[in-house]
Order: sequence, then structure tokens, then C-alpha cells
Amino acid sequence: MRFNMKENLKITIIQSSLVWENPEANRQLFSKKIAAISEETKLIILPEMFTTGFTMNASELAEEEKGETLKWLQNEAKNNNCAITGSVIISENNNYYNRLFFVFPEENYKTYDKRHTFTLVGEDKTFKAGNEQVIIEYLGWKIYPLICYDLRFPVWARNTQNYDILLYVANWPERRIAAWDALLKARAIENMTYCIGVNRIGEDGNGHKYSGHSAVYNVLGEQISILNFEEEFTETITLQEKHIETNRKHLQFLNDRDDFKLE
Repeated sequence: MRFNMKENLKITIIQSSLVWENPEANRQLFSKKIAAISEETKLIILPEMFTTGFTMNASELAEEEKGETLKWLQNEAKNNNCAITGSVIISENNNYYNRLFFVFPEENYKTYDKRHTFTLVGEDKTFKAGNEQVIIEYLGWKIYPLICYDLRFPVWARNTQNYDILLYVANWPERRIAAWDALLKARAIENMTYCIGVNRIGEDGNGHKYSGHSAVYNVLGEQISILNFEEEFTETITLQEKHIETNRKHLQFLNDRDDFKLE
């Protein structure tokens, strides 16, 4: 197991309503919210499909990877000297992807394509599923980003790579919010990791309601974010490296994890 010296990490979660299928309006919305962050942060986390809401109208709304939203993310990351992440509808090689971008302050970036497309609403019929796990190294931290429905599949999230942060961006509906709360906490406990979930609020163009419940849990499954679950909010939270090191050394549960490889 790896324990290295790194600084604590300040992250900012933004829980917001979204303007249905209007990328420019949503970019402007989040620019204002980012500008209003009152303290230094190193990572800003936006919801799933933050430019459109969770829509299957990919043929009208998809961007090329190096489109307007990536340019916007790069500009925000550079101007605020921090990384920024969230997912967007992308068109590539005649396929559509629900693609998460993790953009560094230097404007370079990494991507993750949602592995588990949400069959209940036909996401699998519109979007091609990804098949690659992506571990992002940032300021000495190992971050594993996932998207919404991925939360229901613990094998895909299993901490076999000694990551420090498990990060979910989502449009998780109000009617199943109890599952969101329970699974975020469970993923933190079973993987001995910080687990971050950033969801939206409001109502989308299909009449689906979202109640947020964005939260950050520590490796013991304790919620360390404090702001109201079901309103718009922006919160900056410090992740403590010593918390991970101390608890993993003392409890050593990850030493007993099952040995397996994903095919």
C-alpha cells in the first residue's frame, strides 16, 4: 500500500439547477458560480451533462471533443488556477459519448467515458459505453472519476489501484435519492477512500425532479460536507491526506480485498 507525502486538497462542489438543453446558458451560469467562489480551491466539480441536463437529444446537442465547452473549461481552469471537471455530450467517430473532462490548470486534460449507460431511459441506445478505467494524478492525489449510474456497480469502483478519491458526477433523480445517499457512503467505506458525489437539483425538460444531496464522505463513511442537501449551493472542503494514511495504516482493510481483474 502506498503512502506518500502530499498536501491537503481543497475541492469545491457546485450543486445547481440546469437550463434544459442550452449549453451557452449553462456555461454562463457556471461561470458566475465559479467567479463567486470566495476561497482558494484546487478542484471544482460540476454535475453530469452540466451543459444540457440529462437528455438523449445527442444528435442536436453533441459537441466535438475540442468544442466550445472544452474551451470554456480550459479558460476557467487557467483563470482560476485550479482543475475543473464535469461531463458533456460528445460526438466522436459517428458515436455519442457521455464524457467526463478533467481539465488541469495548464489547460491539458484527461477524459473518461461513462461505463454504465442508463438502460432504464435508453441511454444505451443513444450513447456508446466506455470500457476504460481512468486514474488521474493531480497534486500527488490519485482520483478515480465516474458518472452517475456507475455508482450502482461496486466492482467497477473497487479500489484495486490505491486511489485516494472516488468522484461521481450525476443527474440522479429525486425518486431514487435514498440509493444515492446509501451507495456514496458505501463506496467510501468499502474502498477506504474519500467519496465525492455532485448531483443537480431542479426539474428537467422531461419532468424529472432532482433533489441534489451532493456530498463528500471520508474513508470511514462520515459525511464531511455540511451545506443543505436540497438547495443550490457551492461548498469548498479540505481533504486531509493524513486522514487517509492514518486510517489505512490502522485498519488495513484494503489488504484483505479480493484479487481480480476486470475483463
